[in-house]
Amino acid sequence: MLTGGQPLPSSAALFSRRLETLLDFSFTPEQEQIRDLVQRICSNFDDAYWLRKDDEAIFPEEFYRAIAGAGLLGIAMPEAFGGSGLGITEAAIMMRAVAESGAAMAGASSVHMNIFGLQPVVVFGTDEQKARMLPPLIRGEQKACFAVTEPNAGLNTIEITTRAERTNAGWLLSGQKIWISTAQVADKALILARTTPLGQAKRKTDGLSLFYTDLDRSRAEIRQIRKLGRHAVDSNMIFFDAMAIPDEDLIGEVGQGFRQILHGLNPERILIAAEAIGIGYAALRRATNYARERVVFGRPIGQNQAIQHPLARCWMNLEAANLMVLKAASLYDAGADCGAEANTAKYLAAEAAFAACETAVLTHGGMGYSAEYHVERYLRESLIPRIAPVSPHMIHNFVAEKVLGLPRSY
Repeated sequence: MLTGGQPLPSSAALFSRRLETLLDFSFTPEQEQIRDLVQRICSNFDDAYWLRKDDEAIFPEEFYRAIAGAGLLGIAMPEAFGGSGLGITEAAIMMRAVAESGAAMAGASSVHMNIFGLQPVVVFGTDEQKARMLPPLIRGEQKACFAVTEPNAGLNTIEITTRAERTNAGWLLSGQKIWISTAQVADKALILARTTPLGQAKRKTDGLSLFYTDLDRSRAEIRQIRKLGRHAVDSNMIFFDAMAIPDEDLIGEVGQGFRQILHGLNPERILIAAEAIGIGYAALRRATNYARERVVFGRPIGQNQAIQHPLARCWMNLEAANLMVLKAASLYDAGADCGAEANTAKYLAAEAAFAACETAVLTHGGMGYSAEYHVERYLRESLIPRIAPVSPHMIHNFVAEKVLGLPRSY
């Protein structure tokens, strides 16, 4: 008997309830179709293609067009505007398949913004704005960049100083943004700017407004940043000098931009996590193939436990991280709170991917340092999900405060 006087449930009833609560981690037929379609498209763009794009530092336009032509850019966008109306779960399946093909972050980043970036427009935009802004992005006719981060603010978004000042004709934007991907090829920009001075805002999170507008290069100087990896997809600093923005490009309410961009943060973390998982599996695939084929001292090196065990550990860590990715995505699609899960998925996936890529390089020995074997490229690109869009340290802070109830440390 329970302390409340109620009888214990029978073992049969407990077993039935356990069956009802078991999570099904298998893909639906529709999800398998998405994965298979993405894999077929990616098979036309092998590692040699991505190595060439990395060497030449040229945007993978052919790959981008192939993904757009298959209708995949709108996988998580509303059907009413040309999208597929599917969830972040399906988008995560897609992005993992892209990265796992060997495209890594170069391939993922070339389409990443289209997948999640205009979620604030979907949620807060008017019907006119959605009809005007979403279809060209979904069809691949326009490319967009996401301009939030600033050099003197970092992750402290409320401290951004890029300002938009109202005029009779709309707004004038001035300021500086940094680490803006695809700005070299973008037609549009989703920009967060201050419209009320921080000292005059009622709350610290007030006074920021969101705009989706033309990237006017006559008023926006774009300087490319030289970086360690993902050379095929540019990263930039942007200097805005009184760039005009029409009133109709303001998204949602004036001063509520911070709240609006939050609708894109969890999906971005989930997709970045899925992409990291894909890179990890790509590296693991190459490492295990090499370990089977490379013969030293009369035996394949994969027969040695010093090679086997690290690779096995990488697989286990990737599998565990992938479960958190799927949990976070399913919660988001169900409309449930998923901040802790999305952040945790991003952290675990990034760490597992980096470890897998490092292990792949070490498994190859000296050849792991050679571009010919591709794992050095995977390792360089695996650093991106570790660093962006939020640092592992801030994820620790988030979990400590929001999940464990510890005092805020910053």
